[in-house]
Amino acid sequence: MKNTFYISCPIDTYSGYGARARDFVRALIELDKYEVKILPQMWGNCPWGFIDDNPEWEFLRKHFVEGNQLNEQPDIWCQHTIPSEFNPIGKYNIGLTAGIETTVPNPKWIEGLNKMDLNLVSSKHSKDVFDHATFKGKQPNGQEFELKSIKPIKVLIEGADLELYKPHKEFNSEDLYEDINSIPESFAYLFVGHWMQGGLGHDRKNVGLMVKAFLENFKNKKKVPALIMKCSGAGSSYMDRREILKKIHEIKKTVPSKKLPNIYLLHGEFTNEEISELYNHPKVKAMVNLTKGEGYGRPLLEFSLVNKPIISTNWSGHIDFLSQEFTCLCGGKLNDVHPSARNEWIVEGSKWFDVDLGNVGFFLNDVFDNYKKYKNLANRQGYVSRENFSFEKMKSDIDSILTESLPIFPKSVPLELPKLKLPKLKKVEA
Repeated sequence: MKNTFYISCPIDTYSGYGARARDFVRALIELDKYEVKILPQMWGNCPWGFIDDNPEWEFLRKHFVEGNQLNEQPDIWCQHTIPSEFNPIGKYNIGLTAGIETTVPNPKWIEGLNKMDLNLVSSKHSKDVFDHATFKGKQPNGQEFELKSIKPIKVLIEGADLELYKPHKEFNSEDLYEDINSIPESFAYLFVGHWMQGGLGHDRKNVGLMVKAFLENFKNKKKVPALIMKCSGAGSSYMDRREILKKIHEIKKTVPSKKLPNIYLLHGEFTNEEISELYNHPKVKAMVNLTKGEGYGRPLLEFSLVNKPIISTNWSGHIDFLSQEFTCLCGGKLNDVHPSARNEWIVEGSKWFDVDLGNVGFFLNDVFDNYKKYKNLANRQGYVSRENFSFEKMKSDIDSILTESLPIFPKSVPLELPKLKLPKLKKVEA
């Protein structure tokens, strides 16, 4: 009899956490060692309905728990969320999280990690931050205490589907293909990600500064690339699209010029196949992402698999898989998270990465001018990614981690009472 493995996760959302959840659950199902049961959860304001739009994932539904309610104690309980929400209710409890994008976690995250028997994070960066976090305080009685991580934390990569993310020339999404094919530029940089809270140069993905850097480096030039932004804020609504366009126009006003390079916005939710086709479009030559911090950075891994150059920052989760030898990793320094970008989970004193704009300008121009050189390097990065960061590698790692970590659960055995041979009753004669 298989042990029950319950997982609470945002499995039907369009989000990085949703993608991670689907891959993790798929791996568990394919291992065929556990009775996998899913409790679907929302994830912030991320759109819902990924499975309906991607029927190849329909097989997950038969593992959904009816009514999304537990009627037994799980052998293994796994929560895929931020650590402050971890709640152990199983015989063995696993916390699954992307990790952290700054240098300091919220103390409530450490408290959550310590509730679980095992915690899985996506990158060495996240593990290091959690492992080295220490907080001191006083109890109501005045006694001092120290809070730090005491439960095991292991790195579990987010493996990519090599059959989906690979170089190819077939395009099934005619609308997408025609949209990009209609732009006049033959060379386009691509950005994929959310435009999060924060002023110019302070949002976590650093989208605003990326736009400004692109405009500044190619203004007033005859031959220029384009920038294609697969971008949204909090959703896929018309209002969200209008807000993104407004931000781009406001940045354009800060770059005085007779001629600015073109920026194109792709808004809304894409299927995985459409994303792969976007990566492979012949006009999309390279990816640029000046992130201040990543727990992992899935789009960067996916794009590396199509063997095209990447310009990014040299700090946090994505440097687990992006090699400085084969990728344009820009230097910079750690600075305090700006107040405009803080939320309830970013504590005061947290730092993340501010990229060196000189590095950015050099790579934007050099990749454009000497593309063949960087394409050859990208081919080698693609090989590294395929060898070490595939879905199959992730599945193997899950199997190894669970095999070495899970206890042996006692099995319920029906109690069989011995059959007693009692003497037959005899009538007592008067």
